[in-house]
Amino acid sequence: MADENKIADALQVLGELGMPRAQQNDRSAFCLLALLNLTKGKSWANAGNPLVGITPMMEFARDHYGKQYAPNTRETFRCQTMHQLVAAGIALYNPD
Repeated sequence: MADENKIADALQVLGELGMPRAQQNDRSAFCLLALLNLTKGKSWANAGNPLVGITPMMEFARDHYGKQYAPNTRETFRCQTMHQLVAAGIALYNPD
């Protein structure tokens, strides 16, 4: 899978994992990519498992994919994406 298709790949993975349509969007794709530390230059085989919070996820989207989110969207990330990823067993709550 080509680097420029990482977002589309992440959306496909979210769909294949059975995430509801409301969580099959770019924000959720960026969260998944951040949770796996999948930057444009990494292959899916080299996915990581870093501890990452909401603000660092937003920074990841900006720094690695050029998508800027306003600081006041942290609750949207938390409530409309991360809670569902945790409920689906894809992510764990950050112990911090």
